[in-house]
Amino acid sequence: MLKYIVKRLALSVIILLGVSLIIYTLIRIQPGLDFVEKKYQAQLQQDSTGQVAELVKQIQSTYGLDTNIFSGYLKWLSNILQGDFGNSFQLSVPTGEVTWIDMVGPDGSIISTPKYETTSNVVSIIFAKSGVSFLIALIATVLEFIIAIPLGIVSATKQYGAVDYTVTVLAMMGISLPSFFLGALLLKVFSVELGWFPNSGLSDPNSSLPLFIDQAWHLVLPIVVLTLLSVGGLMRYTRTNMLEVMNSDYIRTARAKGLSEHSVIYKHAFRNTLIPLATLFAGILPSLFGGAMITEQVFSIDGIGKAAYTAVVNGDVPFVMAYCMFLSILTVIGTLLSDIMYAVVDPRVKLS
Repeated sequence: MLKYIVKRLALSVIILLGVSLIIYTLIRIQPGLDFVEKKYQAQLQQDSTGQVAELVKQIQSTYGLDTNIFSGYLKWLSNILQGDFGNSFQLSVPTGEVTWIDMVGPDGSIISTPKYETTSNVVSIIFAKSGVSFLIALIATVLEFIIAIPLGIVSATKQYGAVDYTVTVLAMMGISLPSFFLGALLLKVFSVELGWFPNSGLSDPNSSLPLFIDQAWHLVLPIVVLTLLSVGGLMRYTRTNMLEVMNSDYIRTARAKGLSEHSVIYKHAFRNTLIPLATLFAGILPSLFGGAMITEQVFSIDGIGKAAYTAVVNGDVPFVMAYCMFLSILTVIGTLLSDIMYAVVDPRVKLS
């Protein structure tokens, strides 16, 4: 297995290089103003000394934006290999450091005012904003498995019955609804009309609830949206695999030997259904840390998904590249772990 892991990791390096080149090319060929010039457009129009124009040229040179795409990519890759992922053009996060600035008050007294330091380092931004996104995605994923797998089993055992049709219709509705529509619908009903839940953010400074309870209450609707959207696909996947297993010869043999239906379904059929479910782990890992771009935007949650949306819209090359490579690495790791899990749950699979 060690030989297989080393071989897969070596192949992953080539895959990541190819993915990074494609992503960098797609970002650079976006139409419109140059990303850096777009940020400093207002200052450039009022720049009489040429200092802003010089700053723009310096930033473009640092990130290879003043050359062709391939040369710029090599510049970015060289910076990455030196551990420099760059600074975001648009985003920043607090560093936790405070500088006190002395100011003269109206009465002539000295007033110390705190200034909270921030950083635009893309790695710091990703780690700072991934926490809340990870929490939302983790809870939604756990609920997805708790709800979808039992529904898939029931739907398979009651094939073509009323339960099967009802569950299938609900699953297809969940798959078909866009996240922004479902999020807006829940906000309209449960926040605006009924007033049960807050409509945005992570906390309310005027709330009388403890901070933990207040934050949990703010996350209910986003978690519900992500859960409802993901349950349908996993439920259908479980149902399909269960039906395939239920028609196997060893299931008929188990029933012929007089085993109870509960033992046949859960001890034999479901255990073999878990084998293909192990392949889903490849997509779970990046989804936990990648954030829900549209859902976070709808509910105004300051997570990694919303930050990525802002960066893409504004052509923030350093952050978009770091974010996409972050997801690519997680996908590669998730795929490797999925293959290992597949070999663990199915002794017939040999990794070599």
